[in-house]
Amino acid sequence: MSESIALTVRDAVCLFDVSPPFLDRVLSGARRRVLRAVDGVSFTVRRGRTLGVVGESGCGKSTLARMIVGLQPPTAGTLRLEDMPLADGSQGRPRVQMIFQDPYASLNPRWRVGDIVAEPIRELKLARDEAAVQARVAQLLETVGLAAADATRFPHAFSGGQRQRISIARALATEADVLVCDEPTSALDVSVQAQILNLMRRLQAELGLTYILISHNLSVVRHMADDIAIMYLGRFVETGPAEEVFANPRHPYTRLLLETIPDVQRPNRDRQPLSGEVPSPIDPPPGCPFHPRCPQAEARCRETRPVLEMRDGREVACFVERA
Repeated sequence: MSESIALTVRDAVCLFDVSPPFLDRVLSGARRRVLRAVDGVSFTVRRGRTLGVVGESGCGKSTLARMIVGLQPPTAGTLRLEDMPLADGSQGRPRVQMIFQDPYASLNPRWRVGDIVAEPIRELKLARDEAAVQARVAQLLETVGLAAADATRFPHAFSGGQRQRISIARALATEADVLVCDEPTSALDVSVQAQILNLMRRLQAELGLTYILISHNLSVVRHMADDIAIMYLGRFVETGPAEEVFANPRHPYTRLLLETIPDVQRPNRDRQPLSGEVPSPIDPPPGCPFHPRCPQAEARCRETRPVLEMRDGREVACFVERA
């Protein structure tokens, strides 16, 4: 499997103006309010690998995913697929696709499955005629573990796991190189989750796919990811090879997140719960954004914001870890 760079993101920023209307601000004297959903994120993903992006709800994971697939334009920064900007329309076909969290909400209930999967093939002119389109649809359905005859059925006739297989087939129909998976199994039963994850791993091995896996479920990320990025309040606070991060977490937030994973070998181990809530991205705390919840916070953590720095093959944004 090639080790070339599939995706590069540099200093990506996404801001949302949540201020009251201009006239209301003038009359009340209120200042503008800006929500920093993604605040200077940089990373690379090698072809054929999986990057897991982990964090609590509200940390900016889904906004980052939407930026990568082009559903949300970045306020600043660059996103490049290999050596070409993702926004470049000359690529001929969208090489980045998304697998959404809720497969039923992302499928048109009025269309038959065959039309749902065939739409990108027709729009992108990836088949020479209609017979080739139908043959490709049948092949894709069988690839994801469904039957070719399922093309005549509607989405409501399938289970949640089967609908997610349809979503995967639709993403593969574009011949995309990178799949952004935003909580792809969180709406499914546990047994079905394992089936979908194993399907994704098989497809990655067979087709050389690159995954960006967005999740708050660390067990899923540990099963899937080669590399991991821990996200907090719009920024990465720790990145590195997944096994190294799980074995030796360096940022206090990462350690507290890992405490939430059940351990069947040590079911009664002492665990420190993750208390408090993610601060508002509209009015973040000064210094390190995690310091109000950090059991190791020092005076400098309340005044200066640590930057992500490389140390022994890992990137960590923490004064305490470097001490």
